[in-house]
Amino acid sequence: MTRQEYADLLSQRSALERMIAGTPASAVIDMRSLKARLDTVNRQLAVCTADTRMPAKARLTFRGKPVVGSHGIFAEFGMSATKAFTDAVALLAAAAERSVAATGPIPNRSQNQLLITSTALGSFGFELEEYREGQLLIDDESPVAQAFLQAQALLRGAAEGSDDELTDAASGQDPRAVETLRDFLKNLADNEAVCAFSVGDKVFGFSDVGEVRRSWVRLGSDNLHEDRQTFKGAFEGALPKRRSFEFKVAASGDVINGKIGPGIEEPNAINRHLYQPVEVQLVATRIGQGRPRYVLDQMPAWPDAN
Repeated sequence: MTRQEYADLLSQRSALERMIAGTPASAVIDMRSLKARLDTVNRQLAVCTADTRMPAKARLTFRGKPVVGSHGIFAEFGMSATKAFTDAVALLAAAAERSVAATGPIPNRSQNQLLITSTALGSFGFELEEYREGQLLIDDESPVAQAFLQAQALLRGAAEGSDDELTDAASGQDPRAVETLRDFLKNLADNEAVCAFSVGDKVFGFSDVGEVRRSWVRLGSDNLHEDRQTFKGAFEGALPKRRSFEFKVAASGDVINGKIGPGIEEPNAINRHLYQPVEVQLVATRIGQGRPRYVLDQMPAWPDAN
């Protein structure tokens, strides 16, 4: 059972309990039906094998002028750099589940909190861990775990990757999250500092401040271009769990392999309309001279849909 399926059952149980509490005793048939549904949900919860997992963890360390060996870090830099980085992670995590406004509070911030569990040994930095108060961690990749990997991919792509590799990392990512990660890089560069970021056995680190500055430029709006493009053709397939699709363009015969955005709640609906002519709008992301990558962020209207 996935984390989402388990959460859905818990939500159903709470809703049924509220409905039972609000149903008058005289409504015998309604009460009997609600209690039968509640019994079914409770049986499903009782026998489910919700495999728990360890919280997602990562390691963020710094070198450079603000760092005094492995002894300490200037407080003003440490607080501002860590806040910018954790804000970027929170935005990436939020964007995995819903659309994020260009300004305002970060959605689901309380559900995507990070703990600093200790300082990193051998250099100066922090051990970070996702926080889940009273929530079961099901063996399913959490938004924070995804965000750690996405942040690392963006940093690595900006520093070392080709335009195509950075486009792969940036495609489908929320612009506000990318801009916040860019703020983090500017803070590093302004303070002549570099960082390393480790997630599990995946490690990335900047070699020098010049590389940090070049990465900041590459993630800027002058180099990272996004626009909405319209295509006529037909879907040839969708993988709901991987949130990806194939779309054949009628005019050229080219097949677009793209991502399905978080705003689409039922990706499998695409598979009910395969090979049917339709017009779609896709968000195209391009870095420098790289090839565009496409994201479907809203479901099209099929002509034969009821």
